[in-house]
Amino acid sequence: MGIVRPWEAVDYSRLTREYVPAPEYFETTYLADPDAIAATQLARLQDRARRAVSVPFFRDRWAAAGVGPDDIHTADDLWRFPTYTVDDIRKSIDAHPPYGDYQGVLPVDAVREPMRAFMSGGTTGKSRPTFYTQWDREVGALLTARALYQQGIRPGDVVLNSWAYGLHNGAFSFDEALHRWLNCVVLTTSTGNVTSTERQVELAIEYGASAICTTGDYLLRIADAAKAMGYDPKVDLKLRALPNIGDPDVISDTFGVEYFRSYGFHEVQWVSVECPAHDGLHIFEDAYVVQIVDPETGEELPDGELGAIVITELYKTGSPQFRYNIMDLSWLYPREQCACGSWLRRMGPFSGRGDNMVKLRGINLWPEGVGEVACAVEDVEPDYFVRVSRAGNRDEMEIAVVSAADPATHDALRDELERVLHQRFGVKIHARVVTPGALDDDTELHTSPKPKRFRDER
Repeated sequence: MGIVRPWEAVDYSRLTREYVPAPEYFETTYLADPDAIAATQLARLQDRARRAVSVPFFRDRWAAAGVGPDDIHTADDLWRFPTYTVDDIRKSIDAHPPYGDYQGVLPVDAVREPMRAFMSGGTTGKSRPTFYTQWDREVGALLTARALYQQGIRPGDVVLNSWAYGLHNGAFSFDEALHRWLNCVVLTTSTGNVTSTERQVELAIEYGASAICTTGDYLLRIADAAKAMGYDPKVDLKLRALPNIGDPDVISDTFGVEYFRSYGFHEVQWVSVECPAHDGLHIFEDAYVVQIVDPETGEELPDGELGAIVITELYKTGSPQFRYNIMDLSWLYPREQCACGSWLRRMGPFSGRGDNMVKLRGINLWPEGVGEVACAVEDVEPDYFVRVSRAGNRDEMEIAVVSAADPATHDALRDELERVLHQRFGVKIHARVVTPGALDDDTELHTSPKPKRFRDER
């Protein structure tokens, strides 16, 4: 049996026609009118449903809900289909080890089309594998490249990829987008555990890197290392783009570069990115349908109301994501023309996790929200970790924050944090102040694709 090579498995002319790459995208599809956007979405949604029904996980759930591919006549019909969460994926793996029954392809299919498998989770249970066909990898990388281009990366740039090259999709998603769709030179430094932070500073300066792809926390750690080495991050690290997840104001101020928020996740890659108007994240609607639901009931929420993100991707041929309730929190803008000229729907930035909600003495709290308030206090670095524990018959929350201030001031800073948090949330939240680096094991800064911020120890 012959092997199908990547260039034989993917019709690249069709791919770039259906999913226009950057920079051409921002002169064409990005400026499509609402009727054209709706027509493309509906056609691709119908096709996606026809293909997804062959996957047992979706076929069985849809049959139980009394719906099928032929029931999609308008985009609103998508609301009739059931959502699923990571818990449903875990149950699928338990019932059908080791891959679950939610995959659209399996390793045996790699003969007819190259594919990759990446895993999410695994820190508190079984890893959750997702198979990506060659088509999925190419379209996903193309979408990522759109966002990176919008954020300031240009063809020919040298870029440090400081994400962890491991089982997760993150580092490879950046790598493929930069190399294959933006013609950038990628320095695969990986994390500080692989290439020391000081060496990353030296490489960025020596090769004139335009961007360092990593978490916002680690990017700030790189800035601190640069300062300790006698460099000015704004002058000597000649960054022109900040494709990082973190505090926009702090990161932008540290490097003197405009920051563009964006959103994406492991199973679907890049979903949306800000434009220069900085008024919401434009969704790549030729590849995604984004819905917002109540985190507890799953009911549709009106535009502008914070809720859980439900994603339906429209491009994959491998493992589908059809109404996947990722439980990240955001909101939708009404469809209207942005100042940049685009009619694409916009969403708010990531605003916490719906499944991290903690009811503390009758008050609903999200750890990310607590962290945001705490990190706004003077002398607190943008690095924190929240724990919830049970003491007697009472739930308690503690936030540990990082401060580079004189340790002699930490007690006073702790008291100020507890005062601010009580004033903001109306409930007692314990605070602890630590020195830089003390939370790295808890946040898994050097080993995880994205920092951990919360642990429920009850």
